[in-house]
Amino acid sequence: MKPIISFEDFTKVDIRIGTIIEVNDFPKARKPAYQLKIDFGDLGIKKSSAQITTLYSKEELVGKQVNVVINFKPRQISDFSSEVLILGIQKDNDVVLLQNSVNVIKNGEQVS
Repeated sequence: MKPIISFEDFTKVDIRIGTIIEVNDFPKARKPAYQLKIDFGDLGIKKSSAQITTLYSKEELVGKQVNVVINFKPRQISDFSSEVLILGIQKDNDVVLLQNSVNVIKNGEQVS
């Protein structure tokens, strides 16, 4: 388990709902990954790199809503700037995306 944090620490994390609108291979990544563009409605479109190639095809990811931390500093991965972190669960060597039970939540809605 990680160290205990305060509620105030948790409130600094901005988790939002976004819809994946574009998926591309990321051949320069050290581990197999995709480059994603995610629509957050009024908050705009953000980019992310995700190591989810084993369980998800590019085609099935387009249109999928995901839970994302949007207030991290961008992270440079090779020649790509990953602006947000998609939330998932590490299962063996794969990542399983956290998903909503319905796919009708407005892009940019905050998870509370």
